[in-house]
Amino acid sequence: MPASRLDAVYRSLLLTKFFTKGWGKPENLRRIFEFRKIVANREACYNLIPTNYPVTITKDEEWSDCHILEGSFQSPFDQNLPGLMPEETRTAYFQVVLPRKWESQRVKPICLHLAGTGDHFYWRRRNLIARPLLKEAGIGAILLENPFYGLRKPKDQIRSSLHNVSDIFVMGGCLIMESIVLLNWCEQQGFGPLGLTGLSMGGHMASLAATNWPKPIPLVPCLSWSTASPVFTEGVMSASINWHLLESQYFADEVYQNDLAKMVKVVTQDDAFLAGQHFAKHYPESMNRMNKLKKESIDSDRVVTADSKSEQKMSGDKLSRGAHSLTDVQNNKNRVCALPVTKHPLLSDSKWREREALQFMRGVMDECTHLKNFEVPVDTELIISVCARDDAYVPREGCMGLEQIWPGAEIRFIDAGHVSAYLLHQKLFRSTIVEAFTRYMKKYPVNNS
Repeated sequence: MPASRLDAVYRSLLLTKFFTKGWGKPENLRRIFEFRKIVANREACYNLIPTNYPVTITKDEEWSDCHILEGSFQSPFDQNLPGLMPEETRTAYFQVVLPRKWESQRVKPICLHLAGTGDHFYWRRRNLIARPLLKEAGIGAILLENPFYGLRKPKDQIRSSLHNVSDIFVMGGCLIMESIVLLNWCEQQGFGPLGLTGLSMGGHMASLAATNWPKPIPLVPCLSWSTASPVFTEGVMSASINWHLLESQYFADEVYQNDLAKMVKVVTQDDAFLAGQHFAKHYPESMNRMNKLKKESIDSDRVVTADSKSEQKMSGDKLSRGAHSLTDVQNNKNRVCALPVTKHPLLSDSKWREREALQFMRGVMDECTHLKNFEVPVDTELIISVCARDDAYVPREGCMGLEQIWPGAEIRFIDAGHVSAYLLHQKLFRSTIVEAFTRYMKKYPVNNS
């Protein structure tokens, strides 16, 4: 079974549905889009959080192979955007996995592990990565609980089924700011060097957090890429979204179409370049399709000519609606844009409406998650990204690559899909984390710090 096929089969077996209540309140999305511009500025975001931000340790235990701490603090995101976070999510919870005794009092490496989709509580990260990493390389760990997960899951939320699209952006903003709190706390405790990692969504959240840390930091994002937009619009997870509900809300409230759509845009490479790249990759099928569409268009024109004037007007109306998105691309740079493909007259109105909602989703996801919209980490040579070559969860085709956004970062590919990589390559993820920390130690020796 091909790896990407395994991804699709596995996803089909899961019951989790996303965004079951829709986009979220328009005013909440507007506040998030505006705050994203602050969070995207490293200095501005970092300065929102005092270095001595209050953190409470609630547990201190000696286990057979490690020293465990647990703690909590109020999320600084809630203080900056009050009213957006459900009550259960406002307190951040974390667990620290330390050696029973450090080998050196000067070098106490700690890596912050952010959770992937569906990773509730600490046990999965602790047992698959943190404790083995501690045993193999002496690197401690901090495991931060995601908002909307585990101890922070709203009472009316089922499993990992986030209610609103806006929730994913609240989650991201929280994790960026909460990571700063924990990294500052680690420095105060004398830990270091510090690093960031995560699998899948956790890898992307770790990447976002790294953009706002004002110092060099090892970063190992695993099974993630430059933006979350293809995950929810093209990948196998897109089948878990109620697009009919999102489409209905989008067209029922003009605020989405007029105001919010103007606040976001899809981040792409040059549209003509992408279109040409896609054409070349799928040649000669692309040529056959183009000829077929051309023939259909000519045949359609002949039908219009032969029919009544009323039918001619109807066809003209359809074409004008189809040209709408192309006009936006050419004349309105602030509106969410698509690749320059006009609506074909034979494409049904329902499909066209669905595509408009899909493009809005691409726009809001890129606006809040695309790494191009954030600052470049201080030292990209400390970044090693591990990707699955046949990843059906995180499509990469048509997306701006990490190497373009972060020159100097290293991208590695493993011959696997998303699910098989997670199941079979945990040891590789751990060894890559060790390598990133080793790079840091060579480049920034503790003795010279």
